[in-house]
Amino acid sequence: MTNRREFLAASAAAGVGLGLGGRPGAVSGADWVLPPSGASARQVPRAPRALRILMLGGTGFLGPAEVEYALARGHTVTLFNRGHTNPQLFPNVEKLVGDRAVPDLTALQGRTWDAVLDTSASIATWVRDSTAALKDSVGRYLFVSSISAHTDNGTPGQTEDAPVFSHADYEDVIRRNAPFGEAYGPNKAEAERIVHATFGDRGLVVRPGLIVGPRDNSDRFTYWPVRIDRGGEVLAPGDGTDLAQIVDVRDLGRFLVHLVEDQASGTYNAVGPRSPMTMAEMLYGIRAVTSADVSFTWVAADFLREQKVGAWMEMPVWVYPGPDTRGFMDWDCSKAIAAGLEFRPLADTARDTLVWWKGRGADAPALRTGLAPDKEARILAAWKARSG
Repeated sequence: MTNRREFLAASAAAGVGLGLGGRPGAVSGADWVLPPSGASARQVPRAPRALRILMLGGTGFLGPAEVEYALARGHTVTLFNRGHTNPQLFPNVEKLVGDRAVPDLTALQGRTWDAVLDTSASIATWVRDSTAALKDSVGRYLFVSSISAHTDNGTPGQTEDAPVFSHADYEDVIRRNAPFGEAYGPNKAEAERIVHATFGDRGLVVRPGLIVGPRDNSDRFTYWPVRIDRGGEVLAPGDGTDLAQIVDVRDLGRFLVHLVEDQASGTYNAVGPRSPMTMAEMLYGIRAVTSADVSFTWVAADFLREQKVGAWMEMPVWVYPGPDTRGFMDWDCSKAIAAGLEFRPLADTARDTLVWWKGRGADAPALRTGLAPDKEARILAAWKARSG
């Protein structure tokens, strides 16, 4: 069976990761701020007890969503990072400078916090070092892992108990100095074991799937709102029945903060939406937020393969259907929902992503994923010629 190691290796070759697997640079339009409760801007209620929260990272994609919501809840936040990515964010928040890659964690010495949110580690040794440094000075340690820690993409509806990469798998990729994409899942799984071993019932692991929304420079979902808003004939993959799972970055950030507020423990798959969503439902849902004159042409997967269209990279939020990928977009999220994970409407995510994209400025980079317009037109013409 194809596992996420093999799929991620192919993805990494194209410069695209899963979950937090991509390595985005500085975020264009990083000053984008949306009320953490969503576009409705309803007031965020204060937490019953104000916490002192340490964020390892905090200025990339998921980090700002966590920081914004934590501050709105009345918590005191400290950021620990290198100070390179979006240093202009959160000028009134305490910032400690260090580097987990060195490692240099001296700024954390002699301090205590109620909880730490670790969103920046994709390498297990970073988690080993930070948990060792913080085990006696924080009450709870939440590590943001990834669905990619699991090994089986072929079984639908798997829970948190599904198999993950083993310690032997981790040692293997380290010994071979495997590429980042191939080593990503084993590193996440190893980091999970470190957190649980160090903190016991004070440890938390959250495994997101594909995180989407404003500030996502990977464009893994952004391609669709942007392309649909451009109008015209849009090439859509397959027959529309393939499943799609995404989680808005702001919903995930809210969930992480609530977990530490609730003093939760254990492991949670953080995927969405609440009920199964097909590619057709996703694309037509995105269509609802734009007035562009647009139509969809669904092109069979076999034909896309003949045309050398890359899954996930050129057709975001989609992989070729088959026995090895039946569970790729079908993870059980009932445990996280029971613990408070909520999902805003798809229309809110699509609209806010499009607003963010359009507001980035003239110097912003082009889309990193999705079909190039000339290739899309060429494939559509070939598909029509074949189908008559």
